[in-house]
Amino acid sequence: MTELTIDRLGKRFGAQHAVDDLSLRIPSGAFLVLLGPSGCGKSTTLRMLAGLEDPTSGTIAFGDRVIADGGTGHSTAPSKRGIGMVFQSYALWPHMTVQQNVEWPLTVAGWKRRDRATRVQEVLESLEIAHLAGRTPALISGGQQQRVAIARTIAPRPDVVLFDEPLSNLDARLRVETRSELGRVHRASGATSVYVTHDQVEALALATHIAVMNGGRLEQFGTPEELLEKPATRFVASFLGTPAAVLLPVASAGDQILFDGAPIGRAPASDSPAHAMFRPDAVHLDPEGDIAFEVVESTPQAGRHLVTGLAFGWGGARERITIVSDQACAPGERTRLRLPAEPTALFSEDGSRL
Repeated sequence: MTELTIDRLGKRFGAQHAVDDLSLRIPSGAFLVLLGPSGCGKSTTLRMLAGLEDPTSGTIAFGDRVIADGGTGHSTAPSKRGIGMVFQSYALWPHMTVQQNVEWPLTVAGWKRRDRATRVQEVLESLEIAHLAGRTPALISGGQQQRVAIARTIAPRPDVVLFDEPLSNLDARLRVETRSELGRVHRASGATSVYVTHDQVEALALATHIAVMNGGRLEQFGTPEELLEKPATRFVASFLGTPAAVLLPVASAGDQILFDGAPIGRAPASDSPAHAMFRPDAVHLDPEGDIAFEVVESTPQAGRHLVTGLAFGWGGARERITIVSDQACAPGERTRLRLPAEPTALFSEDGSRL
């Protein structure tokens, strides 16, 4: 069980800051997901944890052991960090059987033959691929290959397991199946895990903690519930959730907030909000509602419908939003939206929560 501490971590490529002043403390045994859009710095952070990139500034510590220091240039070799890593590509030896692939890191680590055989059987059974032990990678499916890659990673019992978008090459059904396996394996191993993805469904399903990144910087760190219930920034509110929060640009007039000149709710008169946030299941289709709305698409989901469309203001403003509705709609249908009397949150011009 290893706590990870990232302190003011930075990585520059020339004048570009890929990671900028990142600080996180990840509890022992946690499953941290680094979540964000392409280019946000999450993969670079993972590579610095793995020892595949050296930081420009700041430190990384596993427990009380500093394994990278951008100030001094110190960097512990990847093989000495006590990590396992699952890559986006399965990276299996094509000439080895499943059993040999999983056994290989144990052989390199100097495990005795009997202990290797016992451990390989144990992890193959835990991932329900023991019946594939004698096959080569070419003779098993993509989902099975990914399970072999996971088995090979956890076989040496690493203190820290790193996942670099491991499910991105799988189809939708296999992603769900393998995702549940990853969660079960993590809980059984007790290792501290760090997982990179841009898929928020994966993040919410697996994480005990999520770090949302944007433009190389940390937007918010916390449990999935904390981030969903109280997003610290407009970016987090717009990025997390299925669907994400409804965000409307607003101005304040006394105790009212206005969307393109139309009053849509109450807010403290002292605030000067730039965006108002509403929960997507709290905004309702209503012909007598506050804002004109044109449906773009309506998608059935778990007995309800995700309705995406354009909200229109008095002055011609248009905002694309998605709400959760009990009723289906046809593309092109025109109606109105009924908003709650008060927004769930307000965000300032710089995106911070008021």
